Amino acid sequence: MRPLPLFACLLAAALLGGLVARGADDATPVPAARAAAEPAAPAPLPPVPAGGEPARTVAALPALPSLAPMLENVTPAVVNIYTRQVVEVQSPLAADPFFRRFFGLPDMPLRRESQSLGSGVIVDAERGYVLTNHHVVENATEVSVQLQDGRTLEAEFIGSDPGTDVALIRIPAGNLRALPLADSQSLRVGDFVVAVGNPFGLGQTVTSGIVSAVGRSGLTGLGFQDFIQTDASINPGNSGGALVNLRGELVGINTASFNPRGSAAGNIGLGFAIPSNLAREVMRQLLVYGEVKRGSLGVELTDLTPRFARELGLEPTLRGAIVTRVYRNAPGEAAGLRPGDVVTAINRQRVDGAQALRNAEGLLPVNRPVTLEVRRGAQTLSLSATLREQPRQLPGADIDPRLEGALLGEVAERFRNAGLLGVAVAEVDPRSRAALNGLRPGDRIYGVNGRRVDDLAALRSALAQPPGRLVLRVQRGAQQGDLELR
Repeated sequence: MRPLPLFACLLAAALLGGLVARGADDATPVPAARAAAEPAAPAPLPPVPAGGEPARTVAALPALPSLAPMLENVTPAVVNIYTRQVVEVQSPLAADPFFRRFFGLPDMPLRRESQSLGSGVIVDAERGYVLTNHHVVENATEVSVQLQDGRTLEAEFIGSDPGTDVALIRIPAGNLRALPLADSQSLRVGDFVVAVGNPFGLGQTVTSGIVSAVGRSGLTGLGFQDFIQTDASINPGNSGGALVNLRGELVGINTASFNPRGSAAGNIGLGFAIPSNLAREVMRQLLVYGEVKRGSLGVELTDLTPRFARELGLEPTLRGAIVTRVYRNAPGEAAGLRPGDVVTAINRQRVDGAQALRNAEGLLPVNRPVTLEVRRGAQTLSLSATLREQPRQLPGADIDPRLEGALLGEVAERFRNAGLLGVAVAEVDPRSRAALNGLRPGDRIYGVNGRRVDDLAALRSALAQPPGRLVLRVQRGAQQGDLELR
């Protein structure tokens, strides 16, 4: 073989060196500016199916958070409630016999029919029990329940408790879904909640929010109060509906909203619900007794003010209820309470004043022990008491012979919350001694012989030893005065 010419060898070496240098440049990182300037290589096109457009591929997206799966189980258990009431119409013309004859009006009172709406929650699918508000079914002659699937069923009234605004009705069982009741005691401020109901008759509606406060009380015009406060919208028609947690468990029964312009003005983020634990206890008592039994310590109370705190040698910032009187043979006496004691908590629930303690007495079950935290001067005591049931109504003759013919009872709790304490005169026999002494139905007795009387137990205690002279302090409408009974 003939050797290559020198020029050919040099050319081959130059070409080989260029290829090696090009490979080294490709392996070196490209500066950012240069990389940005260079266009990216186009992605390969998807295959084209035979006779059609190119197939499109969609990247998998993460699932969005949603309450929908939980609500699919909740909403069938929330129902719409429609009620019908017959109310008497007061007309001055109808009260005049001449006008009744002239216009052919009947002698009986004129009546008209009214309708209202609300919501309810199925809590027992096997028995068909539905919880709602007392004010939703109050005085109703007919109650209809509409389920989410469109069925409309006639409901049977089981019972209600005006003090807590809880009512229980029953519908025919069959293919129903119920909500489990959660332990409302475990609720915390900030927990997420969802309200389900029938606002303004629009149909089932869901709103969401958080728990704004627990143990809320002191709202004028409502009964015994231990409310869950929420900013989930609660509007007219939502009453009796469900407040649920994110597990779909019932934590409360929606009952009221607050708006300075009235509830019809809508929701401003101040809604209130009855805790499920309280609703459960009311339902139990309605099924067992047909009513709710409430207990009492048998004491008279007043608010602990900074002035009273200084007089008792306590811190001016202390909150509580001062015991001003202990009735004989009452649970408070058995527990060791004395006048001047300050109750600061009951069953570890803080007591801010007299109304808060009365509220707690009315909500706790009777014949079960409760723990009282008491300040007595510099001492801090823990006392055990058992609340005893107090009758709601008593014949006047059982209290004093001069009250014979009158039926006396407790003032409605909504009036007590407005500061109207005392004993209500429910009935008076017009031929009785009480009537001859001037007592009238609707009177409110709030004093006996110059001593304040807060309730029926206080009246019984004040007249345990019948006084020779009996003077009642009475409110009748807008008038107040003394009435001496003989």
